Amino acid sequence: MLFLSILIFISFAKEDNEEKENNYIKWVDFNVTSEAMNLTAKLDIDSHNSNSEIKYNWIELLSYLACKCSGNFDNFKKSDLDNLINELQNGETIEKFTKNLKYYNYYYEAYSAVLSNFIGNYSIEILDKNGQYILTKKYGIKAFLPIAKNYSFSHYDDFGKSRSYGFQRTHLGNDLMGSIGTPIIAVESGTIAHLGWNQYGGWRIGIRSFDGKKYYYYAHLRKNHPYAENLKEGDIVKAGDVIGYLGMTGYSIKENVNNINVPHLHFGIQLIFDESQVDSPNEIWINVYEIIEFLKQNRSEVYMSNKESKDYSRKFNLIDENVE
Repeated sequence: MLFLSILIFISFAKEDNEEKENNYIKWVDFNVTSEAMNLTAKLDIDSHNSNSEIKYNWIELLSYLACKCSGNFDNFKKSDLDNLINELQNGETIEKFTKNLKYYNYYYEAYSAVLSNFIGNYSIEILDKNGQYILTKKYGIKAFLPIAKNYSFSHYDDFGKSRSYGFQRTHLGNDLMGSIGTPIIAVESGTIAHLGWNQYGGWRIGIRSFDGKKYYYYAHLRKNHPYAENLKEGDIVKAGDVIGYLGMTGYSIKENVNNINVPHLHFGIQLIFDESQVDSPNEIWINVYEIIEFLKQNRSEVYMSNKESKDYSRKFNLIDENVE
C-alpha cells in the first residue's frame, strides 16, 4: 500500500512538473496599431520627463486596451484610453482596472516580450557648437528603425503572404524595399547569434536581445559586402549601430547569389518564451508592419567612416545601460 502511495505521489509530482515546464506562451498574434503605440508611448515618455507624480507604463496601457478590444486593435477606441487616463489622474491605480481582466496577464507578458527596451533611460553623445561631444541623458524611444536616417524605403503589410521557393510556406516578416547599399540598423541592442549565408535569406544576420525574448532577423543583405566592418557571431551590437547593407541575395544554395527580384530588407521578429521554441516548428513570428510604422520616428543617422571600404557608422553614439 505504501509502495502504491509513493507511485501515485511520484506520478502527480511528475505531471505537476511537466505542467510547470509547459506553462509558457505558445502563440502571439501581435496586431497593436502604430496609432495605439504612439498614443501610449507619448503618455509614458511625457510622464517620465515631467514633474508629474503619475508615471505611465505604455505596456500596461496597451495590455489594458487589448482586453477592451478583445485583442483586435482594429476595434481600438481612443475613448477607452482617455477614460483610463482620467481615472488614473484622479488617483486610481492601474491594478484596480486590470486585476479582474481575464487575459490581462497574458497580454502584458506577450507585449513585454515584444516592446520591452523600446522605451527607457539612455544617454546619447551629441556634438556641440565647439565640436565637443556632450553626454546627454534622456528618457524616450531607444529602439531604431532598421533603415538608416535619410535613406528612403517603402513597405506594405505582407506578413503571412505565400512564398514558394524551396517549399510552399508563409512570409514571416516585413519586406522593406530600398536601394542596394542602404545601411541597415540594429533595432535593439543584443548579441549576434547568426551571421552568414542561408539559402532562403541569402546573407543574413540574427540578433538575440539581451533579455532573450526576441530574435531579430535581417535578410537578403548585399552581395560581396553584406556586413558592417569586422562584424562576427558573438559580437554585441547596440541599438542604432550599422550592422549591414541592403541587397537582394538569397533563394540559392550557392553563396553570394542575387536571386531576389527586388532589392529589399526582409525584417522579422521571433518571440521566445522557452528555448524549445528556437529552431523548431513551434517558433512564434509576429507581424512587424505596425512596429516599422512606429519606429519611423526614431532613425539612426550614419556617415561614411571608411572611404576605402565604403563602410558606414552611426553618427551619434548611444550609451545603453544594458551594454557594458
